[in-house]
Amino acid sequence: MDSVLELRDVSKTFGEVAALRHVNFHVGNNEIVGLLGDNGAGKSTLVKIITGYHHPDPGGEIYWKGQKVDKLTVPKARELGIEIVYQERALADQQSLWRNIFMGRELVNRGGVLNVKGMKSETAKLMNTVMGFTSSAVTPESVVQTFSGGERQGVAITRALYFKAELVILDEPTMGLSLTETKKCLDFVDGIKAAGKSAIFIDHNVFHVYPVVDRLVVLDRGTIAGQFMKNELTLDQLVDRLYMVARTGSLDEQKPSDSPNGE
Repeated sequence: MDSVLELRDVSKTFGEVAALRHVNFHVGNNEIVGLLGDNGAGKSTLVKIITGYHHPDPGGEIYWKGQKVDKLTVPKARELGIEIVYQERALADQQSLWRNIFMGRELVNRGGVLNVKGMKSETAKLMNTVMGFTSSAVTPESVVQTFSGGERQGVAITRALYFKAELVILDEPTMGLSLTETKKCLDFVDGIKAAGKSAIFIDHNVFHVYPVVDRLVVLDRGTIAGQFMKNELTLDQLVDRLYMVARTGSLDEQKPSDSPNGE
């Protein structure tokens, strides 16, 4: 599988703290990658490097669709098609749906005047084709504050896809959501796959990540502890492997036998 994004031998230190150590990480075309790890594993640092907020230490390399990218910046990452949906959802709750979709990227007419009619029309199309808002009670003028948590995540994901995101990074999108809202959010993740795009799904909860990803990567104390295709492991086996990481820092090391004789 061709990679849309590849990190080679990426490290990042802050003073004497090594947040990442010789990380090799990639995301394939039209692939959903689950990134798992406890607090302090390095997930946030990795994401900030991918989005151009941090630069890797000397020696680390970033490739986008096979081409090396030097000194990736936040504007450059967005230009390439890298979008991030934060767990805070980064929406203006007091504003309408259409304003949230086009926030910071408003459509304008030839004279530079805001094309409000066009933005409302595009939002109405997205509501029916992507977001699944079919009730007449929800319109492009509806205030986002009235939406559920899962619906808000859907708005943020839809916005990223509308603006031609090639890689959507989901930063713990199910945090604080009910079971029903989590299901809605996961449906939107499936929509990224259906749209032919790629995603990195970051979460602590393996039960949320497992159903929608193609591959899982486990980050532990700044290094890749292991990675595998989802179809290689059942969910129970995955939970067992994660327990192994917590104990040994590696997915490859065999767990000690429960037998007193070591058999």
